[in-house]
Amino acid sequence: MHADDPERPALVARPRFPKPGPPAATATADLAVPADRVWALVTDVRNHVRWIPATRIDAPATTLAVGDTFTAVTGPRATRGGAGLTDRMTLERLDPPSATRPGVAVYRKLGPVLLGEATVQVRPTGPASCMLLWTEDVHLRGLPRRLTNVLLRPMTAGMLHHALRRVRAELG
Repeated sequence: MHADDPERPALVARPRFPKPGPPAATATADLAVPADRVWALVTDVRNHVRWIPATRIDAPATTLAVGDTFTAVTGPRATRGGAGLTDRMTLERLDPPSATRPGVAVYRKLGPVLLGEATVQVRPTGPASCMLLWTEDVHLRGLPRRLTNVLLRPMTAGMLHHALRRVRAELG
């Protein structure tokens, strides 16, 4: 009730939440493979060339650590050293899975064209099984994020589903 008038209800401040943006592109795969094995495979970005068509990865020869930067180049001649869409990324988070929590790797996209974030999660579902979730929330530099995210999402989702089919096939 209101302090000055017991018959009038008091105004309650309600928190305001930002409107959610467009959903990110996602793909999942349930795998009959231990989570630590899947984690090691998918977080080594040098392996991504086998799953993402027409892509090369310029990355350090060692396993990435948080703060390391690498570049993916995608295009018709990219795998032979040619030019293509350059996608520079920094590894921002690398938390391996345990028996009780998922592993999470977060890659920040730095441009020059694509901005946003890619996230890979590996959730143990049993001692010899897991669920792999790959999410890409990307947009184009210099254009409205909401618009370019919506335009890129179908293509990105298709690429993720293709990649996870190849990961599943590779794991047998």
